[in-house]
Amino acid sequence: QLQFVESGGGLVQPGGSLRLSCEASGFILDTFVIGWFRQVPGKEHEFVATITWSRGQTYYADSVKGRFTISRDNGNNTVYLQMDNLKPEDTAIYYCNLDQFWGQGTQVTVSS
Repeated sequence: QLQFVESGGGLVQPGGSLRLSCEASGFILDTFVIGWFRQVPGKEHEFVATITWSRGQTYYADSVKGRFTISRDNGNNTVYLQMDNLKPEDTAIYYCNLDQFWGQGTQVTVSS
């Protein structure tokens, strides 16, 4: 059973930065591709970024490209999302995901 625990969310002003963490527990394969998604009330999950567990290859949504950076620490089973130059439209609950496994999410609010 794979489990994710997200942390690092909070309230930040536009232009500010946050670093989210996603700690994974359970059986992790090198072939895994772990992603960050976000969701606002009443809408579907929106893809943000993914990273391959073995090689660290990354892929980003156009809306965050150049502002967000996904990375992983294999030794600590943790995936990070560095978010810079945050905008109000980035406000959402951010989730870690692999297939049917989701974390509980962490709230990010960008507001002045």
